[in-house]
Amino acid sequence: MISKSIYLKDIKQGEKISSSFLVAEKNMAFSLKGSPYLTVKLKDKTGEVDGKVWDNAVEFNQQFKKGDIIAIDGRANTYKNTLQISIISIKKCDWEEVEPTDYLPGAEGDVNAMFDEILTHVEAVQNDALRNLLYAFFKDEKTARLFKRAPAAKGFHHTYLGGLLEHSLSVVRLLTKIAEHYPRLDKDLLITGGLLHDIGKIYEFSYDQLIEYSDEGRLIGHIVMGVEMIDDKIAAIPGFPPQLSLELRHIILSHHGEFEYGSPKRPKTMEALAVHYMDDLDAKLNAFQSFTDTPNNADSDWTTYNRFFERYLYKKK
Repeated sequence: MISKSIYLKDIKQGEKISSSFLVAEKNMAFSLKGSPYLTVKLKDKTGEVDGKVWDNAVEFNQQFKKGDIIAIDGRANTYKNTLQISIISIKKCDWEEVEPTDYLPGAEGDVNAMFDEILTHVEAVQNDALRNLLYAFFKDEKTARLFKRAPAAKGFHHTYLGGLLEHSLSVVRLLTKIAEHYPRLDKDLLITGGLLHDIGKIYEFSYDQLIEYSDEGRLIGHIVMGVEMIDDKIAAIPGFPPQLSLELRHIILSHHGEFEYGSPKRPKTMEALAVHYMDDLDAKLNAFQSFTDTPNNADSDWTTYNRFFERYLYKKK
C-alpha cells in the first residue's frame, strides 16, 4: 500500500513535492518555440492543482492517462497568484496500491448518520402514498448505496462523494423550516420533492474513480431521468393519487427554475417554487464556500475570478 505523504491543501510555494495524486485532466501542448509540454490537473481529496511537465513531456505522456494515480517528484511554485507544480518525474500507480479515499473528496459529515436523518424525514411524512413512494426509493438497497456515494454535481456544488446525500438533506432541512413559516404549503409534498428532486443523479454520473457524466446523464439528464424513476415507482403503488403524482413530477421538472438553466418547466406551484429556491440557495452557498476555501490567490483577501458567479469573491476573515 502506497501511503500519501502530503495533501494539496498543505503544499506551500517553493516546497519539494514527492507524493501521489489522481490525474483529473491531461493535455499536451506546444510552447511558442515549438517545444512540447504536458499539463496535468492533479487531484486529491483536498483539492486540485495544475502540474506542468517541461522536460520529457512526450515520454511521460505515454505512461499514464486521465483517471490514473501517479507518484510524482517536483517543486511547487506560483503562476498568476495560483499554486502550480513543476513535475520532474512520474510513475503510474495501481489503484490496488492506494487508499481511494485519499484522492476522492467526500462529504465532511458521516454518510450513514446523514442517511439515517433522511429516513427520519421519510418517517415523518404523513401522506401514505408519498411515504410509500419514499420507502420504495430509500429502503431499496441499491438505491440507498448509490445515493450515499453519488456527487450532486461535477463542477459547481457538492462535487464530492456523498455530495448528493449532503445536498438533499440540507435542502430538506431548509424546506422543513419553510413549511413552518408558510403553513399553506403542503409539507409532505414539499419534503418528498426535496428528497427526490435530484434522484436522477445517482445514474447521471459515474463516480468509481473520477466524477464524470454517464452516457445516460449526457444524453438524457437527471431531471428527465428522475421523473422516469418516479413514474416507475408510482406505477407499482396501488391507488397513488393522479393529482399528487402530477404535482410531484412538476416539482422535479421545474426545480432548476428557468429554461436557460435546463429546466423543462418553470415553477407553477408554491411547493415547486420553494423547492427551486432552497435547492438554488444550498447549491450556491456550498459553491461559494468551496471556492473561498480553495487556496487560490493566497496573498489577497479576494479570490481569483469565479466564472460561475461571474465575479471575484471576498474571503471572510
